[in-house]
Amino acid sequence: MKLKRLFPIAGILFFVLSCWVSTMGYAADEVPRITKEKLKEMFGNPDLIILDVRTGSSWESSREKIKGAIREDPKSVNSWADKYPKDKILVLYCS
Repeated sequence: MKLKRLFPIAGILFFVLSCWVSTMGYAADEVPRITKEKLKEMFGNPDLIILDVRTGSSWESSREKIKGAIREDPKSVNSWADKYPKDKILVLYCS
């Protein structure tokens, strides 16, 4: 049952992030992606901001969380997207 509910949520998240990314000049299929190894190499960089955009239940049930990541509600992108400086490296991750 939980898996069936996850697909619509993941679809909504993809749509929201695609819309947000398209406003930044990227097409949805051009979103820059990095590996977890590359992200680990970037830790300590003062320009790096990691955003955990998992839903509440997904975040709560996960034992894996990136230390220092900022949780943001994926349903409220418009309310928080502009508060991050444009000259920083934003890494968003979800389930």
